[in-house]
Amino acid sequence: MQAYFGLGTNLGDKEQNLRLAVQHIEERIGKVVSLSAFYATAPWGFASDNTFLNAVVCVETSLPPLEILSVTQSIEKEMGRTHKSVNGVYSDRVIDIDLLLYDDLVLDTPTLKLPHPLMQERRFVMEPLAEIAPDVMHPVLGKTLGNIYRDLLD
Repeated sequence: MQAYFGLGTNLGDKEQNLRLAVQHIEERIGKVVSLSAFYATAPWGFASDNTFLNAVVCVETSLPPLEILSVTQSIEKEMGRTHKSVNGVYSDRVIDIDLLLYDDLVLDTPTLKLPHPLMQERRFVMEPLAEIAPDVMHPVLGKTLGNIYRDLLD
């Protein structure tokens, strides 16, 4: 199975935070197949003086999605993330790891929704995603990730 993760950080040594998150993902979830460039972006959904560094990583994994969610939340805590955003209230963070896609699985549970419900609205997700997986089809929208990103730019 291929899983795509959005990574973001706006505190501390941002490049090191992303590299460490990728290392933890590879050690505990699966083999890294591809990693996007790192993109400097403005905060989304809240005000902060700290810009973000974002990336997307694709991993070959045998873990089921809910187990992956548990592992990514553990990695976030270990790296110093104190709390997740609640009710759409976002804040500065050492690391954020979002499971974006898990093959072509569509999942809607209280704890996990796949594909990630807001990814197509977020340039900081779609730009690195389109970089490494432009021809991958979004299982709900029925469009390639490259086309979704191009639509965002228009």
